[in-house]
Order: sequence, then structure tokens, then C-alpha cells
Amino acid sequence: MENSTELVTNLHAIGAVKFGKFKLKSGIISPYYLDLRALVSHPLVLRDAARALAQVLAPLTFDRIAAIPYAALPIGTAVALEMNRPMIYPRREKKDYGTGRVIEGEFNAGETAVVIDDVITTGASKIEAIEPLVEAGLVVRDIVVLIDREQGGAAELESRGFRVHAPLKIRGMMQTLKEVDKVSEQEYDEVMRFLG
Repeated sequence: MENSTELVTNLHAIGAVKFGKFKLKSGIISPYYLDLRALVSHPLVLRDAARALAQVLAPLTFDRIAAIPYAALPIGTAVALEMNRPMIYPRREKKDYGTGRVIEGEFNAGETAVVIDDVITTGASKIEAIEPLVEAGLVVRDIVVLIDREQGGAAELESRGFRVHAPLKIRGMMQTLKEVDKVSEQEYDEVMRFLG
């Protein structure tokens, strides 16, 4: 990916990459945390992230971008604007008023949706988000995340027949942060030990 060093250092600078002790959604205690919700307050970094994702998306075939709430909604919107492609998103909870929609945005059954999210850890949240898309008649083949935590999520989804793409992977990001002196030797070693 072009300019990945700049994107990685900017993600670190805005606090989207943190070091310490963090409990993940899966219950695992991690020596680092990826908080990509911070992107909404940093439009230039958000644009760079969208461009990195657009490079990965360019060779893929799809009709709609499907962003997973909530962290990926601004990322998906930025990608949709960057690529001039329509976006939809599955709701976290079905509305019991108004239209009662499970998916927001226009689409037709039989169309292909590419799923976009911020990170992948175990892949469980992607499966949850894909279910309503498939139930609505959409075809999902590809899942694109900004960062792969390299903890088995991509392999899990690929075992279910999905293709997973990520412009950034945590090992490469750690190498970059070490090279530009943004991470201590101890932090680097802790993350690498954690990744195994």
C-alpha cells in the first residue's frame, strides 16, 4: 500500500493506536488497542484511511459498500465518497417504528455488497453483520477492514468462504512504529509476544 508509513504514524498520532492493558470485546486482555472511532475527529487521516481502503477495493467486484455500525460508518462513508459508490448499512437493532428497516440505504436483492469494518480480531462481529445482508438477498463475498489484528479472524472468515482484505496488518504496523521511534522496545516486544 502506498504511504502506509504515513497512515500508520498518523493513526498513532491521533490516538487510534494505544499501548497498555485493554480488555477486548472477546474478553482477551491485549497490550494494545485500536480505537478507530478517533478518525471522525481527524478528517485528513480519515481521508487517508479511505484512500488506503479504496486501493484494496478497486480490483473487487461489488454493487454496494456495506459499512458495519458503528466504527465503520464514517469510514464507509469516506470510502463511498472517495470511490463515488453507494453505501448501505445493517442496523444494530431492528426499528419497531417508521419503516422498520433492518438495512438502511437503497439496494436490490441479488446485488453484491462488500462489507467494510475498522478492524478484525475474531471475525464474530462480521458474521453478525453479514447475516441480515444475506437474509435481504444480498451477495457477500469480500470483507475489507482497515487493520487486521492477525488473531485468526481472517482465517475464520475465509474458512466460511469469504475473502478478507486489509491494507494494514498489526505486525507490519508495529514494525513501522518501531522504525520511526513511536513505540518502545518493550511495547514492541509485548505486542509481538501477544501475537505469538
